[in-house]
Amino acid sequence: MALSETLRSELTKLVSTHPVVLFMKGSRRAPQCGFSAQVVQILDELLPNYQTVNVLESPELRDGIKEYSSWPTIPQLFIGGQFVGGCDIVRELHASNELAKLLGRDVAAPTLKLPSISVSEQAAKAFAAALLECPGDSLHLKIDDSFQYDLFFGPREAGEIELSVAGLTLLIDPPSARRADGLSIDFVDGAQGGFKIDNPNEPPSVKQLSAPELKAKLERGEVLLFDVRPDAERALASIQEARALDEAGQAYLRGLPRDTAIALHCHHGVRSDNAGRELLREGFRRVYNLAGGIDAWSQTVDPSVPRY
Repeated sequence: MALSETLRSELTKLVSTHPVVLFMKGSRRAPQCGFSAQVVQILDELLPNYQTVNVLESPELRDGIKEYSSWPTIPQLFIGGQFVGGCDIVRELHASNELAKLLGRDVAAPTLKLPSISVSEQAAKAFAAALLECPGDSLHLKIDDSFQYDLFFGPREAGEIELSVAGLTLLIDPPSARRADGLSIDFVDGAQGGFKIDNPNEPPSVKQLSAPELKAKLERGEVLLFDVRPDAERALASIQEARALDEAGQAYLRGLPRDTAIALHCHHGVRSDNAGRELLREGFRRVYNLAGGIDAWSQTVDPSVPRY
């Protein structure tokens, strides 16, 4: 598809107006492919702000930027109006420190801000008890670019930052520190307990809820439940609190504020998980999925709901 002069003009204006522009799949907070996520991670280490453009918003944009740059893949990075390259080139430039030099022409890399991290009393006690079994070791927190968390005890590692939190010494590496500001750590007893981490910097994702967890949230009025199954399945079995995600249900759902807590369910949890990912792309930020679907609900919460 030939690049229209209108789109060419818009792209030129975009890359000329903003010092750093990343054309990617998804957004900075919610990348939709691994290569885009890698470039975002690198830029986040160097810049407080930069412009991102989601090429998934239109086929014309996705194909047009490839023709504009004469580069066949996404993501694509522009600095100072000039095309720099895709994921592999950005990684190579970052490893050689050339990327920082390029960015220094327009944007100075920020000094590292020490993150604010809170640890609940229960979590502090659990950490302290564990430390008694690991004399000489320290508590570490690592957060990778996919916001997977690792809490472990071990010797100090080069380059780590030391934080004093709830009477504990917590060691964290610089990339993790940039992802950790405002993070809180709690500890919950019980069979499904353990350390619970809440991080406001984490990109939105579909959170899995067990049937008992969903029941508790519904009883407290903390979530709205939608059934993504077709009419024929809903006729076989249904959860009383669930609203059908038919045409009327979809209209109601999409009229809700994007920070509304939404839970979805289907038969076994697969279709509802996919539907939840679509809601994230539409801007909803608090999306839950009933793990195991209505079948799990019947087995663990309400046996009067038929299984099929």
